[in-house]
Amino acid sequence: MSQVGTTIEHGSTRGTVARAKFASFIQRQGALIALLLVCVVAALRYERFLTDANLTNVLRQNSWPGLVALGMTFVILTGGIDLSVGSLLAVAGVVAAYLSGQGLIVALLAGVGVATVLGLINGVVIAKARIQPFIVTLAMMIAARGLALVVTSEDSVPVSRQATDFAWLGQGSLATLYIPGINFDFPLYIPVLILIAAFVVGWVGLNHTRFGRHVFALGDNEEAARLMGLNVNRTTIGVYTLSGAMAGLAGVILASRQGTGQPTAGVGAELDAIAAVVVGGTLLTGGQGGVGSTLVGVLLLGVIYNLFNLEGTISSWWQWVLRGVFLLAVVIVQNRLSARK
Repeated sequence: MSQVGTTIEHGSTRGTVARAKFASFIQRQGALIALLLVCVVAALRYERFLTDANLTNVLRQNSWPGLVALGMTFVILTGGIDLSVGSLLAVAGVVAAYLSGQGLIVALLAGVGVATVLGLINGVVIAKARIQPFIVTLAMMIAARGLALVVTSEDSVPVSRQATDFAWLGQGSLATLYIPGINFDFPLYIPVLILIAAFVVGWVGLNHTRFGRHVFALGDNEEAARLMGLNVNRTTIGVYTLSGAMAGLAGVILASRQGTGQPTAGVGAELDAIAAVVVGGTLLTGGQGGVGSTLVGVLLLGVIYNLFNLEGTISSWWQWVLRGVFLLAVVIVQNRLSARK
């Protein structure tokens, strides 16, 4: 081969590698870049966007969806899907509201516990019966929602008026964070602190434990994971149990905040959770993504929905259309970036 041909070939290779690196960077950090750009545009367009009241409202509104998305992240990283989280959320909220008069600890443990058991059932059926996660969790979504409606006779369950400690879980705050010089006043609401703590624990678990390594290995190639000697069934059961627990915690917090356990709560929560995970950069095929990117995805979607409300001229139905179009666009971009990599 001539020297000119060799030079051209090396240049082409370097160009291909550079494009692959750029595609990888955009896939990993694209949501963060988009979040920053959206915040800048919002700050320039809406005076109310950067007010402490609006920003704390965005964080509080997205605390329980963020918990659901956290559990969904582990499931999707294994290449699975969990459509039952919205129904598990409702069941947990109803149970916690029923037991709110017994105190915060009892209501919290019961609500999260019931959802965790239902998530465990999802995992066991998927792992042992080898049925597709879509079918199993779809069946659980229908059954759990029906259970919540039957138990409550299709009516909401009010939280006990004496349950002040339970109300504190969804409405209380520990302290107020002041930022001198810009007159910002941020109450440190309990749901937001729980969300932060959950994501920190989730990040450590995913990136610095054996379980986290098994999650990535399972999502990358299940057969290879089995040949390596990994306990695939245990990992599968673990991620669906975790997803159920996070949905249960979200349901308890939502019931505490609203002062009632609603059997219809969480309708569409599974779609919002999947959207946040995918927008953050986690691949639906599994094996690539992370907890941090999901948090960015939750905040990005939360800010976008907040802009819809600030605009005031976009009806709720058109908001659903725009959300669907946005999610489809993100998936298309993800596929193209994966192909380039």
